[in-house]
Amino acid sequence: MGNIKAALLLKCPRCEEGNLYESQNPYKVGKMMEMHKNCSNCGLRYEKESGFFYGAMYVSYMLNIAFFVTATVFWYAFIEDIIDWRIYIGTYVLLTVLLVPIIFRYSRSIWLIMMIKFEPEKRGER
Repeated sequence: MGNIKAALLLKCPRCEEGNLYESQNPYKVGKMMEMHKNCSNCGLRYEKESGFFYGAMYVSYMLNIAFFVTATVFWYAFIEDIIDWRIYIGTYVLLTVLLVPIIFRYSRSIWLIMMIKFEPEKRGER
């Protein structure tokens, strides 16, 4: 399945050392989607072919559904009687929009660990 630690740290799925993204800040204007072409440590090319990251859309969908279910269960369990449903929906939509850069990055990272074998012996093999 891959290396979950690499996905969470947004590191290379093969060697777990090189950064996936040019900027560590997902909210940096113009740099949210900018990935390195290759791992700076092991040389792995991240985008194997044109359209490789289309599969990450399914991961993004999964993450968004998990967030929606969690938020909805939390609302029904704890705050339904306190807060009007319109405030809940507005807050949920606002949070979803604010989380787009983070979900985008993690969906690509998770997609990579699903597709690329973890090979710690490749560390520093550039």
